[in-house]
Amino acid sequence: MVLSFGATVAVVYVVYRHVKKHDVPAISIVAASVKTAGSTAGTALYAVVPDSQIRDATVEGFLEKIGGDKPIRFTARQLWGFTNNYSARIGAGGSGVVYRGVLPNGLAVAVKRLHAGREDGSSKEFMAEVSTIGRTHHVNLVRLFGFCFDADVRALVYEHMERGALDAYLFDSAVAAVGFPTLRGIAVGVARGLRYLHEECQQKIVHYDVKPGNVLLEVGLAPKVAGFGLAQLTNRADTDATVSVMRGTPGYAAPELWMQVGVTEKCDVYSFGILLFEILGRRRNFDEAAPESRRWFPKLVWTKYECGELAEVVDSRGSAEEEKGRETQLPEARPTMGSVVKMLEGEMDIPPPPNPFQHLMAVPEVAWTSNGRASTIVGSGSRRDHSVVAVNS
Repeated sequence: MVLSFGATVAVVYVVYRHVKKHDVPAISIVAASVKTAGSTAGTALYAVVPDSQIRDATVEGFLEKIGGDKPIRFTARQLWGFTNNYSARIGAGGSGVVYRGVLPNGLAVAVKRLHAGREDGSSKEFMAEVSTIGRTHHVNLVRLFGFCFDADVRALVYEHMERGALDAYLFDSAVAAVGFPTLRGIAVGVARGLRYLHEECQQKIVHYDVKPGNVLLEVGLAPKVAGFGLAQLTNRADTDATVSVMRGTPGYAAPELWMQVGVTEKCDVYSFGILLFEILGRRRNFDEAAPESRRWFPKLVWTKYECGELAEVVDSRGSAEEEKGRETQLPEARPTMGSVVKMLEGEMDIPPPPNPFQHLMAVPEVAWTSNGRASTIVGSGSRRDHSVVAVNS
């Protein structure tokens, strides 16, 4: 206890001396609330790191220094300089605009400046990003180098991914197509990143927004999962997560997220399954312009699978050597991400999948005449494992 107290005092003293020396305030950021026995939230103290300290560090040294540490806090003035007054815009989303920047030591970064006027929303996303991805380090997860948190600017500073998002390689005809082996490698990388979040972190992290736009690619097209603005920390002992508002993107979000009941990390497995379908066909999972029978790609894939015609739904630029995408509606029927990685790497046999659309099939019911006699059978309802025997009497 004495050693622990002494260490705590020493850390506080070092932060105090740093603040006094550089005349910048330290900031305390409370991490997202996590259920623990006798504890509700963690607090971390962040002090600004001056440009001179970054400039004197090699890129390798800088990366090694922050590898096991919490993210660095930057000032608004520093970000203004890193981005040359936000002159190189490289992307935008519902929560903010992303700019290319360069740190004083030459390391390229992506600076996501959150939209002003969305105080509550931007604060929640900011907290989610810092408290989840800020404590992770994995080759298939984008790295959060630091952040800016002041009255006028709230921003997140990530490693810069030269090749952009996966959705351009799947849906943009102007972008050069890549072969199936490369796409398979991307799928495996994303699966490994999600496995790390679910099974290998000290605390389980549920992403809630897995989709091609949140998969970023390096120069060699190695993937990294990004977009942690909706992510949530949970204890491994918790079987269900508490979701107070709808999370995720329509088309990728699991059904239980819409109902806000029984939410687990399996919702990420569902979203990853949709992502696999889009990699398989190089098309979005729902195409309103397509004929009705081909609009919802997962259903089309299942129909072709039952008929032994699966190769017909694989994009002509790809290959039908493997069929790994399995979508199912019931969370308990979905595999873990650890099992998914083994399936994709060929280390586990894949059993024939159950019909994931059973709940959409018509269930026979009795239609009663006005005199109370059962006369016909009609299709309705949505419950599975349910049958009705009509007896005329």
